[in-house]
Amino acid sequence: MSTKTGTPRDEGPAADTGSDLGAAGSQLSTAPTEDVTLPSLGPLGWARWFWRQLTSMRVALLLLFLLSVGAIPGSLIPQTSIDPVKVDQFKSEHTTLADIYDKLGMFHVYSSVWFSAIYLLLFISLIGCIVPRSWQFVGQLRGRPPAAPRRLTRLPAYTTWRTDAAPEEVLGAAQRLLKKRRFRAHLDGTAVAAEKGYLREVGNLVFHLALIVMLVAFAVGSLWKSEGGKLITEGDGFANSLTQYDDFKSGAFFDTDTLEPFGFTLNKFEATYERSGPQKGTPRIFRAHITYFSGADGKEHKTAIEVNTPLDIAGSKVYLLSHGYSPEVTVKDGRGKVVYKGAVPFLPQDPKNFTSTGVVKVPGAQTEDGKRNQLGFQGFFVPTFGGKGSGSMFSQFPALDYPVLTLTAYHGDLGVGSGLPQNVYQLDKKRLKQYKDKGRPVAKMMLPGETMKLPNGDGSIEFTGIKSWASFKISHQPGNGLALTGAAAALVGLAGSLFIQRRRVWIRAEADADGRTVVELAGLGRSESARLPEELAELALALEPDAPLAPATGDDGPAPDPKPGPAPDTGTDSEDPAEPTDSDGPADPSEGARA
Repeated sequence: MSTKTGTPRDEGPAADTGSDLGAAGSQLSTAPTEDVTLPSLGPLGWARWFWRQLTSMRVALLLLFLLSVGAIPGSLIPQTSIDPVKVDQFKSEHTTLADIYDKLGMFHVYSSVWFSAIYLLLFISLIGCIVPRSWQFVGQLRGRPPAAPRRLTRLPAYTTWRTDAAPEEVLGAAQRLLKKRRFRAHLDGTAVAAEKGYLREVGNLVFHLALIVMLVAFAVGSLWKSEGGKLITEGDGFANSLTQYDDFKSGAFFDTDTLEPFGFTLNKFEATYERSGPQKGTPRIFRAHITYFSGADGKEHKTAIEVNTPLDIAGSKVYLLSHGYSPEVTVKDGRGKVVYKGAVPFLPQDPKNFTSTGVVKVPGAQTEDGKRNQLGFQGFFVPTFGGKGSGSMFSQFPALDYPVLTLTAYHGDLGVGSGLPQNVYQLDKKRLKQYKDKGRPVAKMMLPGETMKLPNGDGSIEFTGIKSWASFKISHQPGNGLALTGAAAALVGLAGSLFIQRRRVWIRAEADADGRTVVELAGLGRSESARLPEELAELALALEPDAPLAPATGDDGPAPDPKPGPAPDTGTDSEDPAEPTDSDGPADPSEGARA
């Protein structure tokens, strides 16, 4: 057999090469070339094409994948909304990379333009995909199962037998049997058409709707959330007011006037640590004992907050983040008057053994003659000092085994009256002078109960004791419950779409030439499943009492075995595969072979 193609002849060197190599050199494919001119779409056509692409399942899956990939930097790179201190530290350590990350929005991934674009496109794609599928599914529910195909023997599961029961009796019994087994069944001519497994499509729709619910929950949580931090020393408390937070951030639509009235007091912080072995210094007990109230006139209750056990109060959660130590000091000025007395939080520089730094600011101090003389002390605190022979001021263990406080004294103007905000954990030394005694800076290592005197009779500072502090995060996330509901619904819907099989069954009963009734059962599943032949066999056995097997005669030969199995394919029939006949209902007749 020869094939002639319509390939035009090229001219020039390419043509010479093709003539040397024959037909294989002139064209690598034996398919004839097609010269098709596509009409221009126009603005409306392009808009329809773009909408169809956006609402297709493959684009939705692609966007979902991009959203998952886009969330990875948010968990690997420090985020401004979570820990701005770590972001500043990252920028100082990686200046070149930080500039690139800053331009790409990597320090605020979840509020960046590109992440929001993926999020919104996925939202639109899911809605555009679900709405038409929902209408189509409603139409299927309102319609009837398609009529039986002309040739049931072509279906993957099939069985037949002959009976002496009348066709009407067989069809009536078949319809009752299928409805009893929760099939949607109706009589159509000489066959009963039935269908089951609609929950599969329901599962698909529930899964996609759950994704939309989760996206809505994510948006609600981002726009109406609030989050703040508070460091509290033992004996101090917190009230849910904007001025009480050390730091506070909220979503675009959050109203600070709607803060719920609640509060709590840190009674005691309890911590124990592993004292030996490879995990030495690892916390074993890390617990904050508090007394809390909810509402303006709420009663007080006592409870404990642990790292993985937050306090749920008034729609917010209070998380325990970290802890440290607050040395208690008493400061007297040159007049001998106590101008400061309390616990000062020191921030850990070593998160394992709690080597900490802090400052003590005393703006109300005066000299002996009543002149203004503000005092400032820069300090180090170690809960377990290694001893004078250790050569190091670093702590050796996180517990209070050998607490030592080292202070360096300054005096002058602290700058607290300038109107500019100051960090309470740092000492601005621009207008301060360091105390010196005989040319040496005034500094001292103190144990609890010891005092450091200042030169010129300017006062003293006494290390009176130690308290613990704990830092808490107060978080209000209104979308968490909605997100949990969406996640649970997504799992249920996914399970339904995976484990429920949609299938169709037809039972035909027609009178034969000898007066007996030929009963045919056939089934078609949406996907290949070993369960379908088994289910068809169960139906055949359940129908047999109403359509008993006719006794075999000499002419008939042995009766067929009523067990389902694949129909033989002779390979000689030139007719098309089985297709259902027209149905009385609105269902598409061609669905009989597609399930």
